[in-house]
Amino acid sequence: MIAYIKGKLAYKSPTDVIVEANGIGYRIHITLNTYRQIVNATEVQLLTHYLVKEDGHSLYGFSEGDELSMFENLISVSGVGPNTARVMLSAMSPKDIRAAIIAENENILKSAKGIGIKSAKRIIVELKDKLLKDSGATSEAIAGAMLMSENPIREEAISALVTLGFLRPQVQKVLNTILKENPNVADSGDLIRMALGQLSS
Repeated sequence: MIAYIKGKLAYKSPTDVIVEANGIGYRIHITLNTYRQIVNATEVQLLTHYLVKEDGHSLYGFSEGDELSMFENLISVSGVGPNTARVMLSAMSPKDIRAAIIAENENILKSAKGIGIKSAKRIIVELKDKLLKDSGATSEAIAGAMLMSENPIREEAISALVTLGFLRPQVQKVLNTILKENPNVADSGDLIRMALGQLSS
């Protein structure tokens, strides 16, 4: 098993990189979250998941252990392949995915391309108990899950801010912080203005 690869970035794109290590170029599939972490780097160390299938071998790389762990949890769900898991981790942070699963929020999960209501339900059924038992499922994640659960104001703010050009994971993080500190915000316009103040700083 290849735990990680460290070396020079010979090629990079939002979906794939080639890392040269000891004279060998390894093609590694990545998420947008990882790409944002390494976009300005010339050398990287990526945690990897080595996947063997009948039609070939593939490497998936992640800049953080939490993302690798969530990827491996997602592909353990029947019907969820590595590409679907990678799309989910490109659209949301591991923390947001974990929180949505714990809160049983199907709408958050199916906001990722390729995830329908059946897949969202299956992910929740198969992973909720495991994530609650894992050390990563802290009280903070559970609290975040409750904030995310069926909050139309938050969803309106996310849609508006993403339309303005801000990245969804960054927007979600800022909105979660604002809602924790200001739980009585009742207007999406107020929430958007508060978020803009932080996103633009």
